[in-house]
Amino acid sequence: MNTVTTLDALRDRLSPSDRMPLVFLGHGSPMNAIEDNAYSQAWTELGQTLPRPKAILVVSAHWMTRGTTLVDVSAMPKTIHDFYGFPEALFAQQYPAPGNPELARDVVSLLASHHAEGDDTWGLDHGAWTVLKYLYPGADVPVFQVSIDMGQGLDYQLAIGKTLSELRDRGVLILGSGNVVHNLGAVQWGAKARPHDFAVEFDQLFADRLTDRDFGALADRQGLGPLLRMAHPSVDHYLPALTIAGASDAGDDLTFMTNTIDLASISMRSFVFHAR
Repeated sequence: MNTVTTLDALRDRLSPSDRMPLVFLGHGSPMNAIEDNAYSQAWTELGQTLPRPKAILVVSAHWMTRGTTLVDVSAMPKTIHDFYGFPEALFAQQYPAPGNPELARDVVSLLASHHAEGDDTWGLDHGAWTVLKYLYPGADVPVFQVSIDMGQGLDYQLAIGKTLSELRDRGVLILGSGNVVHNLGAVQWGAKARPHDFAVEFDQLFADRLTDRDFGALADRQGLGPLLRMAHPSVDHYLPALTIAGASDAGDDLTFMTNTIDLASISMRSFVFHAR
């Protein structure tokens, strides 16, 4: 079985190499972008351990399409503030990283069997820039997003990840951003909110199956049953985690970080696959 390590051990395990790691971050509230907390600190530390990629491909829970997989081919992706009711300081945030139109168009070709198309109207939504600002604060690494097709099954996103995996050997960091558990209807406010039992159960089940590389179980909607529906009334925040799982292989080690349930029903669990 591949080793599961802690974030503290990751600094010694990760070094720049031809094969890039895979990262999934539980991004949680947009406020994490302007708060100094355990999550933003962990993302900053992770960024200091990661090699510098030639480009970053982001699969975010907040770019949903149906019937197609869109790839952002814009030269300068705009910073999208896709939320409301938050402080003005959050809306003032910008992440002015360049895009990589040439590579993005290559990805359109790579994903041709997944009905991929180029798009220059999106940019970087808050699933992307709120974490990228900590991983690569200089905003000097080209970045572009790939959408999630909500009209497909869970295993489709595993297949997307497998197809994208060859980019790891071209210096591309693949970043998934969502949450392992995401039920906004069950949120309880307050620092002392007790995690719901379903959130703890699904989060642990996910971690166990990921560790065992039982990705089929993670994409088995019927097998996951009511627990999946409680953890994800909509699977948009779950699908990016499957993308990252699908892009991994038997030569990767697995690291978990920020393994906590926030606001009773939001898992902040993050993980990294890195080549031995």
